[in-house]
Amino acid sequence: MTHASTLDRLASLDSNTVSDALDFLGLPGATYGLRPLWDCPKIVGRVSTIRLGPRADVAPTMHLISPVIDAITTDDRVLVIGGGLDGISCWGDILANAAIARRIRGSVIDGASRDIEGSEAVGYPVFGRGVTMISARNRVVQVDSGRPVEIAGVIVQEDDYVIADRCGTVFVPAARIDEVLDLGERIARRQDGMVAAVRTGRSVAEVMHDKEFEAIRVR
Repeated sequence: MTHASTLDRLASLDSNTVSDALDFLGLPGATYGLRPLWDCPKIVGRVSTIRLGPRADVAPTMHLISPVIDAITTDDRVLVIGGGLDGISCWGDILANAAIARRIRGSVIDGASRDIEGSEAVGYPVFGRGVTMISARNRVVQVDSGRPVEIAGVIVQEDDYVIADRCGTVFVPAARIDEVLDLGERIARRQDGMVAAVRTGRSVAEVMHDKEFEAIRVR
């Protein structure tokens, strides 16, 4: 399977279906509270991790996140940013414009963004906990990147997969992506059949019985 087809298959699903597949497999990955910060499109891609933390001194430093953006050379990346502080921005419109120039697909922030209209104006998707006007400057620094980061209670690794849409954000371990996709596609087909069944008048109690969902495990 090619890398491109893996992303295409993931993009054909939604966050609900991927979350259900992770549930069946006993895997973490679904989050709560990370929502689109403007009416942005779904994002699907490979994770580039960034971890932030509170600033401890006043010495000048490179602006957070910017070194990671500068280093990206492929068009499959989603920035996944952990360690945001309540009420403090860790994303803005200048970073959004830089990310667009680097063909980055979007940002998922366990924190807040400012200048959200600037991200919207260039069509750059941003998912996070909320919007603020308070700058990160002199308050937040980048601690590291490319290493595991905790996002809304989920440990996310560099190169994992992410899907984010209006229902939320889900991460898939890179080592399990084929398994999750296979099961997710079976779930989607089964649920499409369930919708068709209730539309034709079949009892919803029967259609949504646990045994119908357990049947998804069987190819």
